[in-house]
Amino acid sequence: MSEHTAIQTATQQLVETIRRSEEYQQFSALKESVMSVETNRALLKEYQRTQTRLQMAAASGVNADAEDVERFNKLSALLYMNGDMSQYLMAQMRMQQLAGEVFQQVAKAAELDLELPGM
Repeated sequence: MSEHTAIQTATQQLVETIRRSEEYQQFSALKESVMSVETNRALLKEYQRTQTRLQMAAASGVNADAEDVERFNKLSALLYMNGDMSQYLMAQMRMQQLAGEVFQQVAKAAELDLELPGM
């Protein structure tokens, strides 16, 4: 087995392990529940778009647009008032953190000097 094939095999095993994990199972179930409601999907899409604009402004050292900040705060409050949505967003953050940790370990093993925000 070539080294590349071994890496692909290990990667697939990692994917399968993640998908069997309690964290992923919870995230997946919450996502399915939340996304089954059109209003939730639309609110999440707007929330993510606004969040991305704010993150891009921060990354480029530019002051965020006041309207975007206000919109993000209102959307956050609205989304976190919904119990299922709040649980979904928290589960999503846990999955993003797990993915970031995996990526950070792989980058470290490859001796790549990559800095991820918050890590």
